[in-house]
Amino acid sequence: MKGYIEERAVEIAKYIIETNTTVRETAKIFGVSKSTVHKDVTERLPKINPALAKEVKQVLDKNKSERHLRGGMATKMKYKQKKIGTEE
Repeated sequence: MKGYIEERAVEIAKYIIETNTTVRETAKIFGVSKSTVHKDVTERLPKINPALAKEVKQVLDKNKSERHLRGGMATKMKYKQKKIGTEE
């Protein structure tokens, strides 16, 4: 594995742990795809730093368990915006 890929995987992992961000948000920050972020932290990181990989997995599992709530809030905001737009 190339050095910059290993460095990116570690950087991404530390960022996710510090900020509790989702894979999608992290991908935007680092300018890579969601697939790249996911592969970095689930496949590459355990080979590089197993302890860090375990911490990231905990954050990702928490985010995964809450995603239905975020989706519901996004839908609620969408329809709230539509309602405001039609009242004007």
